[in-house]
Amino acid sequence: MKMILVRRFRVLILVVFLLACALHIAVDLLPKLDRRAARSSGEPGCSCAQPAAEAAGPGWAQARSRPGESAGGDAGWPNKHTLRILQDFSSDPASNLTSHSLEKLPPAAEPVDHTPPSQEPGSPPPRDPAHRPLLRDPGPRPRVPPPGPSGDRSLLAKLFEHPLYQGAVPPLTEDDVLFNVNSDIRFNPKAAAENPDWPHEGAEGAEFLPTGEAAVDLYPNWLKFHIGINRYELYSRHNPAIDALLQDLGSQKITSVAMKSGGTQLKLIMTFQNYGQALFKPMKQTREQETPPDFFYFSDYERHNAEIAAFHLDRILDFRRVPPVAGRMINMTKEIRDVTRDKKLWRTFFVSPANNICFYGECSYYCSTEHALCGKPDQIEGSLAAFLPDLSLAKRKTWRNPWRRSYHKRKKAEWEVDPDYCEEVKQTPPYDSGHRILDIMDMTVFDFLMGNMDRHHYETFEKFGNETFIIHLDNGRGFGKYSHDELSILAPLHQCCRIRRSTYLRLQLLAKEEHKLSLLMAESLQHDKVAPVLYQLHLEALDRRLRIVLQAIRDCVEKDGLSSVVEDDLAIEHRASTER
Repeated sequence: MKMILVRRFRVLILVVFLLACALHIAVDLLPKLDRRAARSSGEPGCSCAQPAAEAAGPGWAQARSRPGESAGGDAGWPNKHTLRILQDFSSDPASNLTSHSLEKLPPAAEPVDHTPPSQEPGSPPPRDPAHRPLLRDPGPRPRVPPPGPSGDRSLLAKLFEHPLYQGAVPPLTEDDVLFNVNSDIRFNPKAAAENPDWPHEGAEGAEFLPTGEAAVDLYPNWLKFHIGINRYELYSRHNPAIDALLQDLGSQKITSVAMKSGGTQLKLIMTFQNYGQALFKPMKQTREQETPPDFFYFSDYERHNAEIAAFHLDRILDFRRVPPVAGRMINMTKEIRDVTRDKKLWRTFFVSPANNICFYGECSYYCSTEHALCGKPDQIEGSLAAFLPDLSLAKRKTWRNPWRRSYHKRKKAEWEVDPDYCEEVKQTPPYDSGHRILDIMDMTVFDFLMGNMDRHHYETFEKFGNETFIIHLDNGRGFGKYSHDELSILAPLHQCCRIRRSTYLRLQLLAKEEHKLSLLMAESLQHDKVAPVLYQLHLEALDRRLRIVLQAIRDCVEKDGLSSVVEDDLAIEHRASTER
């Protein structure tokens, strides 16, 4: 009798399992059958499929309604062939997350809400029949008026009109550009528009060249940024795509979120509806909080506003080696928890005793309930840094900074105990030729102005070899102290006594009252969505540190002579010989 019961129980379990499988298959096939039936009957489809998609859990997005569809739309799966791979951000050399990693299947996009202030919130926005939101900019954006009384000219505009900011790069050959638009870039908006999983509207083929290829100006701004990279600069001075990309970072709809693997602190990879991606660093400290004096540099918090300010400082110095970064207020519920497919991230969300939404994710430091990131009640501030091209398309080489710190509580690095350390560096490739040592000096000035002690590695694009600029990535540990100037950051400049003439002249220009660095930074940062980005005392510290840098250069000139210290990179003949 007992054996009969056991057998019947096994049969019952098997029947339940088969019924569950059949139900699962039916649920998967139901939306497809609904769409097929809708197409055959000429109707746009049943909006009742929408709640089913929402009930499936966070992360399943809704397909955008096409003209004539119901408000609900169909629940759709994105086609993996529509995904682009032209992305990567390598802030941690030990962990290069590329677009082949965890979160590579963003859901079908929805339109960004561009409702004008005068328009009723619930009313449908006016549509341009020639508008393709995923393929071109959302339209002209209003220019922010310059600061100061009416009629005053922008300080930034005056600065960028100065001859030091007018020099052009040498003529570019195919070897000097990161991508050849005709052969390297495979982003075809027409093919994407014909794909049913890529939302579109308007007449087909209305925005394409006679060859069927899309014009470059139809590319999304993140792609324009990528194809503008060349041997000499990450982006050009007057590239309109950069300001447009900053707008996108602050406004594009977020369709998926995943944690970035590796790194000491929590970072999130956010994917937008135009398939752009950015690295999100959340706010951990208020603007006026300084790094505690007992904190080591390697255990300091990463500050989101430091990433934003670093981009603007880099541009004012005319280095243009930091990828675009913008601030943004994020809804933790709608824009992180509800769109993530990262179960490890999703499980760390909770409600605090103050009824605020919090999460902590996974990382080496500061990822626990004691260091949770909490919203007010679910709004959190952070920075979004645009991704660089994916490593599969544009390989990058990671270099150990010769003046890297020991990252040890007691040990010191060699450069800290050997005053002649630079002579050894200058005999070691790639510092024994070309302008790499001058790039290190630029980076030293940049880091000292920010107070960033965490420059352990830097990167270059492999295609350009050693004759190219270095990328200033991962600046989150800058702007930590406004009351202290870390003079050890200037060790490379003191030991090598070398500087570019263009850098030296620009530093002198920024020390003048009419081009005061702190005022220029304040003006540049005021356009950001989370302004004010820097505490006033941090801005004042910039002017103070600039004077220290100039004094260090003057000391070198007095010791070694102007011609030995200042490298003339402004002469055409010099540039032609060194850049090649």
